[in-house]
Amino acid sequence: MTTATTTRLDRVLGAVERVGDKVPHPFVLFAWLLAVVAVASTALDLVGVRVTVPGSDEATAVQGLLTPDGVAWFLTSFVENFMSFPPLGNVLVMLLAVGVAEQSGLLKAAVQAVFARAPRSVLPYVVAFVAAQGHVMSDPSMIVIPPLAALVFLAAGRHPLAGMLGAFACTTAGYASGILIGSLDALLAGITTSSAEIVSDLDTTPVTIASNWWISIATGILLPLAGGFLIDRVIEPRLPAFQRPDEDETGVLDARERRGLVAATVVGVLLLAAAFGGWLVPGSPLRGEGGDLVPSPFLDAIVPMLALLFLATGITYGVVTRVVERASDVPEMMTEAMRGLAGYVVFIFIAAQVIAIFTWSGLGTVVAVELAEGLDAVGITGFGAVVGLVLIASVINLFITSGSAMWALMAPVMVPTFALLGFEPGFVQAAYRIGDSVTQVITPLNPYLIVLLGFARRYEPSLTFGALIARMAVFVPVFLVVWLAALAVFYVTGTDVGPGMPIRLPDN
Repeated sequence: MTTATTTRLDRVLGAVERVGDKVPHPFVLFAWLLAVVAVASTALDLVGVRVTVPGSDEATAVQGLLTPDGVAWFLTSFVENFMSFPPLGNVLVMLLAVGVAEQSGLLKAAVQAVFARAPRSVLPYVVAFVAAQGHVMSDPSMIVIPPLAALVFLAAGRHPLAGMLGAFACTTAGYASGILIGSLDALLAGITTSSAEIVSDLDTTPVTIASNWWISIATGILLPLAGGFLIDRVIEPRLPAFQRPDEDETGVLDARERRGLVAATVVGVLLLAAAFGGWLVPGSPLRGEGGDLVPSPFLDAIVPMLALLFLATGITYGVVTRVVERASDVPEMMTEAMRGLAGYVVFIFIAAQVIAIFTWSGLGTVVAVELAEGLDAVGITGFGAVVGLVLIASVINLFITSGSAMWALMAPVMVPTFALLGFEPGFVQAAYRIGDSVTQVITPLNPYLIVLLGFARRYEPSLTFGALIARMAVFVPVFLVVWLAALAVFYVTGTDVGPGMPIRLPDN
C-alpha cells in the first residue's frame, strides 16, 4: 500500500471511520431520535398535515405523540411495542440454535473439513457469492452467514473479521441479487400487482415471483465479484492485526471429530429431505393454498426449520464427540449463546419504541409519499427518472428497513407514475429493489447491525458502532454503481428483466 491512489483511499477511509467513531451509542442515538419524532409528529398534528396515498380513499393524518391520545397510546403500547418487534423473535430463536451448533464444535469442524485447504485467494469471492444468495433464507441469513464466513477466513489463515464484515455487506447490500428466488420476490410481486390496478386502463404485464429473475441472476454474479474485491483489497488490508488462537484452526480433524461430522451430516440431510419433500410433494401440508409452492407454510416456517436443523446437527455432533454428555449441556450452551445478545436486547428496547411511534404517528407515510411525489413534480422522464426512483428508495430505506413495508407505501405512487411514463410495473419493481438493498448495510435502524457488532467484537473487542458503519460504507457506492450499470444495460438493450417482463409498455 505505497501508491498515491492507495494513500488517498486510506485517508478517505480513515476520515470516514473517525466521523463514524463520533456517532453516539445506538441507544443514545435512538433516544434523541425518539424525542425528535415526538416533537415533529406533534407539530405536524397541530397544523393538520395530511397525505393521501394514491389508490386510498382516505387521507392519512399525522398523529402527535405529545397529545393526550398520543401519551395514552404510548403508555399502553410500550411493552407490546418491544415484545412484538419483528426481528426480535427470529434473532432469539436463531442464536439459540446456532449457539448449540457453534459451541458443540460442529461449525468449526465443518469449516475445517471444507475450507481448510481451499486457496486463500478465492475465499473472498466464494464468501461474497454465497452471501449474495442469502436472501433465500430471508432475515436469518444476516445472523447465520457472517459468523460462518469468519470461521472460513480463520481456517484459511486470513483475518476472520474481513470475512464476517464482507459476508454481512454482501448479504444485506446485495439482498435483491442472486441466482435463486426468495420469499421477498413473492411479497413484492403481490404489492406491485395491486398497485398496477390503479392504472387499469393501461395494458401492463402481470407481475410474478420471477419477474426480476434475469436481472437478479446478472447482479448475483457481478456484485460478488465487486464484493470479493472489496473484501480482499480494501477491507482486510486495513483491519488491525489479529492474534490467532493458540489452537490449530487449520489442523486435520481427528477420528472422533470425523465421525461426529458424518453423523451430523446424515441427520442434516434427512431433515432437509423431509422439509423439501414436505414442500414439493403434492398435497403436503407445507404447500400453500391450492397447492401453491409460493407463498406457502414452508417459506413462512424457514426460521424454525433452520433452528431445528442447527439444533439437531449440533446436538448430534456433540453427542458423538462427547462434548454433549448430559441433557443439561444443551441448555447450558444456549445460555452461553444468549450472553452475547444482551446488547442487542437493550438496543431493541429503545429502537422498537421509535419505529412503533414512527409508524403510529403517520410520519413514515408522510416521508414516503412526499419524497415519491417529488420525483413526479420535477418532471424527470427516461432513465434519469429510474435513477431518481433508486435514490429515493435508498434514502427512505435508511428509515424504513422493511422492504415489503416500504414498497407498500411507495408502490401506489411509483407504479402508476412510471406506468404513465411507459414503464412496466415489473421493471419499476426491479429498480426499487436496488435502493431497498444498498443502504441496508449502513442504516442504524437495521437491528442486525447490532448483532453483527456483537459477533465482530469477538475478533476486535474495541470495535465501535460508528467504526463498524464506516467500514460497511465502502460497499454502498460500489454496489450502487455496479447495480445501476447493470440496470442501464438492460434498459439500453431492451432486455427483459425477468421471464416475460419487458421494460417498456407496448407502443412505448
